[in-house]
Amino acid sequence: MPPQQLSLLFHLDEDRPNFESLGKENGNRFWYARDFMKMLGYEDFSAFMKAINKAMATCTALNILVMDNFSEVSRVIKGETVVDYKLSRFACYLVAINGDVRKPEVAAAQAYFITMAEAFRHYIESNEQVERVQTREKISDQEKSLSSAAHAAGVEQYHFFRNAGYRGMYNMNLAELKLLKRVASDRSVLDFMGSEELAANLFRITQTEAKIRNEQIRGQTMLEITAESVGKAVRKTMQELSGTSPETLPPASDIKLVKKNLKQVGKEFDKIDGRTKKQLPPPEKE
Repeated sequence: MPPQQLSLLFHLDEDRPNFESLGKENGNRFWYARDFMKMLGYEDFSAFMKAINKAMATCTALNILVMDNFSEVSRVIKGETVVDYKLSRFACYLVAINGDVRKPEVAAAQAYFITMAEAFRHYIESNEQVERVQTREKISDQEKSLSSAAHAAGVEQYHFFRNAGYRGMYNMNLAELKLLKRVASDRSVLDFMGSEELAANLFRITQTEAKIRNEQIRGQTMLEITAESVGKAVRKTMQELSGTSPETLPPASDIKLVKKNLKQVGKEFDKIDGRTKKQLPPPEKE
């Protein structure tokens, strides 16, 4: 489909269905996920659910109730009862951001949401920033799992164990890394990493836990050695694949600011649709 026709799918045009005309009213304005799916070039709902699940995860990371923006319903389509979702405008935005970037329809949707409201354009976050929020949340969850596994295996001083992982990956202690990245001592260095660096640390953390469990490593000293060795392996892999050492990756903006901006996007989208309720209507049969 030519770019100008893709653009019309998301802008007002009297002769064809578009994003705004597909919106429905039931107490609050919403869009059905299965309708939105077709606009984004998807044919298979199970594949589209990957984008929906990622969008829901972003809401969780932002401490926004998923049900405020995603409401599961049953619909009858062509005589068949199927599961669907009522999506708020903010939910549609998050789904588009998490969509398959190879699809031109997804690119058109992303462009639409970015340009639709000049008044709050500076709040719109890029795909990379949304990915940062999601990966940072995964790291928090995985760190809790690693901490549990490490303590069960005999770690008594967790800060030494954690520092060993950073030392292996960055060739410096965590305190030195914070100085290099200009991160305040009371903040996590992870909050100022870009998506590539966060992904590398997520891999380091998951592989450290896997090695501990699979090899049944025990004791503070051996566990520190393990954490450092995994960190070194991740460092070596990065250098071999991209020629980049992790400490040379540029710092990113404070993730707290990114989250604040994303929340503001949701508030501004609510204003557009006149949403006064905190939650979408409860699930109902369609």
